[in-house]
Amino acid sequence: MSSKNFLKRAGFVSMAVAATGLLGAGVASAHVTANVYGSQPTKGGYAAIFFRVPNEDANLGTIGLEVDFKPEYGIGGVRTKPVPGWTAVVTTSDLPAPVKTASGTEVTKAVTKVVWTAQPGNKIAAGSSEFQEFEVSAGPLPNNVDELVFPTIQTYEGGKVVDWTQLSTPGAAEPEHPAPTVQLAAQVSGDGDSPAMNMGGTTTTEAAAPSGSDNTARWLGGAGLVVGALGLGVGAGATLRARKAGAAGSNRTEGTE
Repeated sequence: MSSKNFLKRAGFVSMAVAATGLLGAGVASAHVTANVYGSQPTKGGYAAIFFRVPNEDANLGTIGLEVDFKPEYGIGGVRTKPVPGWTAVVTTSDLPAPVKTASGTEVTKAVTKVVWTAQPGNKIAAGSSEFQEFEVSAGPLPNNVDELVFPTIQTYEGGKVVDWTQLSTPGAAEPEHPAPTVQLAAQVSGDGDSPAMNMGGTTTTEAAAPSGSDNTARWLGGAGLVVGALGLGVGAGATLRARKAGAAGSNRTEGTE
């Protein structure tokens, strides 16, 4: 086989492999998924979780999303980030049995569901060119599981429903409609029930204090420089006046003689 034919075939194989990889990525990305910004959330802490919802129907748009929060997680607080053109309803339910948080607090009511509904004209368009993200801030997270599973229902126009509720099994092929999941990191010292631990555990006050002190120090330093400059100017002016006065007196003395 000539080197030219070999290179042509190698190039064709490479392009085929690349196309297969892109196709696989496209299929995987078409799932409804749960994701987090920044570092992995910790057990017993708080997390910002966003559900990425792509449209998969060629003729129907997505008009609703329902995400279940398992009662055994005992997540007492969930806030939704506004999505233009969509309404969000958070459902809180009485728990069959109290759930203890990382700090030992007993939770008797917890969030069990969040439902987003599109207002007229605000659906995720039909076809495969659009997606939407629905974000929540949730916590305290359970401290006795390594993974959060969120069974989800995607509703299309015309009443079509897709259940994203299938559980993945280690070592087995991914199911057709896997439930969105979020992995949890081990609990770190200091994690608790305070909302201030959300988004990395740094409070606004702590973050603002160094900035405020630094600004004050700079202002005082600048003021000191201005005062010092004014003092130098006054001193220099006085020196010049004294020299002029001395020179004038000398001239008058020489003239009298």
